[in-house]
Amino acid sequence: YSSAASDVYKRQILNKKLTDSDFSGLAKFVVLDEGSILIRDGIAKVSNDPADVTLSADADTFESILTGSTDPTSAFMTGKLALDGNMGIAMQLASALSS
Repeated sequence: YSSAASDVYKRQILNKKLTDSDFSGLAKFVVLDEGSILIRDGIAKVSNDPADVTLSADADTFESILTGSTDPTSAFMTGKLALDGNMGIAMQLASALSS
């Protein structure tokens, strides 16, 4: 994928996962060397705006979380996913992505 196509693909997967969730926070994924995706009230868009929680990971970890092959909590506990900000919102998002 090109970076732009990859961003669109990741946003589509995120939006699909978030559609049926009750996630209503403000979170940001920083995908190292690729950019940032902001999730506001269950909708993902490319943005570097501030958020209540920022989760940082490399592209492979982010992709494996999106596809469900890596649990977000496990990624955090093993150091593959860094967190800065509101842990409660991060846990809500992890629950939404794991469903």
